[in-house]
Amino acid sequence: MKADELKKLEKYLRGTLKSPTLTVKALPRKNDTAEVYMADEFVGLISKDEEEGELSYHFTMTILDIDLD
Repeated sequence: MKADELKKLEKYLRGTLKSPTLTVKALPRKNDTAEVYMADEFVGLISKDEEEGELSYHFTMTILDIDLD
């Protein structure tokens, strides 16, 4: 993903999740995926999906059962 795209996603997620420490970082060898962090903690991935002329992004966050305790 391009730098301007990452900044737009970061701004959107910061506002939506109300987390000013959230950052979106590009993956070096993946043009369609970025990592999401809150402070220094990895929380998920964003994947870019371009299908039939439409662009969307998928945010995936895994929650372990031990995190719920």
